[in-house]
Amino acid sequence: MKEIKKSRLDIFVETENKERVNIEIQINNKYNMINRALYYWSRLFSEQLKEGQSYKELYPVISINIMHFNLLHDTDSYHNIFRLHEIHQKYPLTDMIEFHFVEIPKLITAWKKNQLNPWEDVLTCWLLLLGVVDRRMNHFYDDIFQELEEIAMEDKSLNIAMRVWEDLSRTKEERREYEIRLKQILDEQSMNRDRELLEQEMQELKTQKDELEIQKDELETQKDELKTQKDELKAEKEEAEIKRKKEETKRREEEGRRIEAESALEESTKQMALKMLEREIDYITITQVTGLTSEQLEIIQQEAEKNDK
Repeated sequence: MKEIKKSRLDIFVETENKERVNIEIQINNKYNMINRALYYWSRLFSEQLKEGQSYKELYPVISINIMHFNLLHDTDSYHNIFRLHEIHQKYPLTDMIEFHFVEIPKLITAWKKNQLNPWEDVLTCWLLLLGVVDRRMNHFYDDIFQELEEIAMEDKSLNIAMRVWEDLSRTKEERREYEIRLKQILDEQSMNRDRELLEQEMQELKTQKDELEIQKDELETQKDELKTQKDELKAEKEEAEIKRKKEETKRREEEGRRIEAESALEESTKQMALKMLEREIDYITITQVTGLTSEQLEIIQQEAEKNDK
């Protein structure tokens, strides 16, 4: 019995969905693992049904077998799952039966080949914890344990499990060594975090500097655009002033020509009226021909008489 207790651990669990789970951890190979798994499964499945109950009241039974030896020689996979299914078309018969076989040696081999990622795979992480000690070979996988320690810093449940595992398995001297190593890990993680924060601050400062440079360039561009607009407005104003002066000169010249024309016309009309007066043509005819009024004719005639004297 002592040897059995040392080499095997059985755990029975019932889930919230009433699934019955039997977990067996086997250290030594008794060469009857598959038959024993079938036998325990059948017992757990059949003992559900009490007198007077219906077969509909049966719930799935899941058998999980974790072995520190290789069992299945047709595959290199460390975790294999078996269910009942039709052998040709592969469709399932029922979900009432399920067997898991986990082979720790294959798990360690996959670890050594860098095929595992315990940071992303929770199941792999916990299986590695179970496989960190090889009692058959009396070997402790320190590299696995160190990585699990780092993961446990972020995984509370794994952290608790490792602390319990250590309390159960370590001497005072070993615990002291572990505490020293744990402190080193915490210090290293703290330094790494400080480095990350410093890099973030440096990146933020660089981003702020780049944004200030962009804003400075934008202000310079706006300044150049405002100067260009100011120069354009000044040029438009000067051009408008030149145009205004040209138009004013042209208007004055036209006004001068108009005045000259009017003066010439008035003088011509006046001379015509004088000649008609000399010929003693009556006022009515003269006003009709020249467009002058009788008063204007009298003034013209008075000026002419005055000049003759």
